[in-house]
Amino acid sequence: MDSKQLEQLRQCCRDRAAFEQMQQILSAELEQVQFEHQRALFRVIAKIRESLDLETIFKTTVTELRQLLNADRVAVFKFYRNSGYNDGTFVSEDVLPRFPSTLSEHVHDHCFGQQYAIHYLGGRIQAIADIQNAGLQPCHVDVLAKFQVRANLIVPLLQSDRLWGLLCVHQCSGPRLWKTTEIEFTKQIADHLGVALQQAKLVEQITTQANQQKALLSVVSKIRESLDLETIFKSTAREVRRLLDADRVGVFWFDPDSGYDAGQFVSEDVLSGFDSVLAAKVEDHCFGENYSLHYRHGRIQAIDDVHNSSLKACHVEVLRRFQVRANLVVPLLQGDMLWGLLCIHQCAHPRRWQAQEIEFVMQIANHLGIALQQAELLAQTRTQSAELAQTLSELQAAQTRLIHQEKMSSLGQLVAGVAHEINNPVNFIYGNLNYANQYAKDLLGLLMLYQQHYPNPHGELGDRAEQIDLEFIMEDFPRMLNSMQIGADRIRQIVLSLRTFSRLDEADMKFVDIHDGLDSTLMILQHRLNPKTSQISIEVIKDYGNLPLIECYPSQLNQVFMNILTNAIDALTRDEESEKHSLSPKPIHKAKQITIRTELLTDAQGTNSRAIIRIADNGSGVPEAIQSQLFNPFFTTKPIGKGTGLGLSISHQIVVERHGGLLKYVSQPGQGTEFWIEIPTHQVSHQISSDQALNFSAQLPL
Repeated sequence: MDSKQLEQLRQCCRDRAAFEQMQQILSAELEQVQFEHQRALFRVIAKIRESLDLETIFKTTVTELRQLLNADRVAVFKFYRNSGYNDGTFVSEDVLPRFPSTLSEHVHDHCFGQQYAIHYLGGRIQAIADIQNAGLQPCHVDVLAKFQVRANLIVPLLQSDRLWGLLCVHQCSGPRLWKTTEIEFTKQIADHLGVALQQAKLVEQITTQANQQKALLSVVSKIRESLDLETIFKSTAREVRRLLDADRVGVFWFDPDSGYDAGQFVSEDVLSGFDSVLAAKVEDHCFGENYSLHYRHGRIQAIDDVHNSSLKACHVEVLRRFQVRANLVVPLLQGDMLWGLLCIHQCAHPRRWQAQEIEFVMQIANHLGIALQQAELLAQTRTQSAELAQTLSELQAAQTRLIHQEKMSSLGQLVAGVAHEINNPVNFIYGNLNYANQYAKDLLGLLMLYQQHYPNPHGELGDRAEQIDLEFIMEDFPRMLNSMQIGADRIRQIVLSLRTFSRLDEADMKFVDIHDGLDSTLMILQHRLNPKTSQISIEVIKDYGNLPLIECYPSQLNQVFMNILTNAIDALTRDEESEKHSLSPKPIHKAKQITIRTELLTDAQGTNSRAIIRIADNGSGVPEAIQSQLFNPFFTTKPIGKGTGLGLSISHQIVVERHGGLLKYVSQPGQGTEFWIEIPTHQVSHQISSDQALNFSAQLPL
């Protein structure tokens, strides 16, 4: 504490003892603050010593500094080169959550370079308690206000004698009077960051020198280790230009159909200040006639000055277009074919090419020729591998579909057989129930008539009637017969649904009522829609339109309905289970629903009509990351053993390939999923294409 602060403290204390006690307390606190500052400084220094990664050093520094100064934000700002200190960006920061991040923000302050940069280069430190009352230029205030800064402490970051950037401490919640210890501590941190910046620069210089020594070997190694032509060309152009100190190095490719008169540059490395030739189309009708044959036999062209050479005027004009004064051109051969040219351009002035330079470029071109042959072989191999993989995939999918179809056929036969076997005894029971009802009425009527005429039966008869509870039997027996009648009706409906679903007698195209297929599928799935052993209940809403009989393969369409409805039930069941076991607050419960809509869509000419079946659930929807894979064979989100991943794939094949229709879906997270099935009402040999179906269905919104 300075003498002024001590005098103020002495005036506040009642006696000398209190003053000395307060002085000791404050001195201890000051020592503690200084101790914490030193600890933080040591941590920053240690991070600088153990790491050469500026990002790690900056992150550690801003975190330590913000916490120690209890500031709202600490950030490292870097000036763009050649911006005159008017532009830059924040490359690292630590900020309280309630204030905006400055990270990666581009900052333009045209005042800074002119009015402030020179002072920061001289080591100036800016400590402003309130930017609104500091007399700053309006342009500078606007930049600070953008980041809600009310008070700031700015210390320059110097890399040798260059102003690299700024270390910024921001108070956003309100004004702040910066203490001398805080300013001094921040300056120490900035000094050590300057050391880190200088170390990074030295490391960069050493690395560059080492790379220059290995450049030639690097070019050859890159060609041998990589099969990617783009990577090879780019690396080669860069290294050759640097080694030869040329203005431009480009790789030129001939259009195979041009007779060597046209092509383009596919890769280059060019010195700043000269035009890029990348992707430039070049047409030189002189080349194919006058030069191509020589290059195919290995000719090398080394021209010191294109304006004083024996080149044709048309060729000189092409070179002038790209500012070329001297060039060295070596052919790139792919086997016996002239693939292109390796071009070394000197644009600023003429140049005498040395023998060792020409030899070096020839070696590079030879290795590029090997790379071209390898790339061609690799492309052929990849094409063959892709074709084989596609064929294998198609065979596997076809085999799996055949197995699945065989299983479905066997299942259909089993279902039909079971339905037939059940149907016979059920018909027997159902047919006799009418007689049983009539007999029961006759017998009960006779018994009642007997009771009227003989109200006091013999004692043994009365005892027996009481023993069997005759009155209850007379009341319950008709109800029991009625229950049997209802049960028999239910069994007949189930048998009818099984027969409708399997439709073994309708393997060919037939005109059927689509609604019957939907209803039979729902009947079969009734045990999952309203299970008695679970609280999960799914409501089915049917909104059937007026559809004509549809020509189709009935059993196959029923399989599509079964697959889509089963998936919808599985999705709603999973959602219900997830809600039950979730630890988060329970959302407002919504009834689980499956909505089935049908309608008839006719084209503008009225000549073609198509049946639309839309099956939607109100579940959680399909995640966007997997939506593109839904129709892929073997793709499933169900646990192992719960699904084959073939349901939607086979459904797509049935609708699109077998019926010339369209199967698509729309799903939004939290809103559910809707499948759209669209098939022609009449099947024709010249079924419309998928694109026509898409245009046709676009008349109705999904």
